[in-house]
Amino acid sequence: MSASSKPNPEVQPKAERRRFSAEYKRRIVAEAEQCQHGELRALLRREGLTYAQIGKWRQTVAEGTVGKKRGPVANPNRAEMRRLEAENARLKRQLERAEAIIDAQKKLARLLEEEQS
Repeated sequence: MSASSKPNPEVQPKAERRRFSAEYKRRIVAEAEQCQHGELRALLRREGLTYAQIGKWRQTVAEGTVGKKRGPVANPNRAEMRRLEAENARLKRQLERAEAIIDAQKKLARLLEEEQS
């Protein structure tokens, strides 16, 4: 076996996923809109993009959602919501205690009435 036929033990770097800014997407969509017949392929090859990417970007630009974060919207009133939930739980406990005291007072009143009779 010659030295050139041995496998290379070096680990190849893992390719990183490309990320595109909102401005880049808008610019490419605008360029794609200006392309004449056959020019779009050249644009895609030059930028290293696919037709599917351009299609998705066109849709997001048209909807006005390009550059917006995906996922659930953060609740800015989360702290207030937690405070209100804690207060609600505290008030429920107070109500249960008050109802227990009222029930005890009713039973005591019935017992006192029976003794007097």
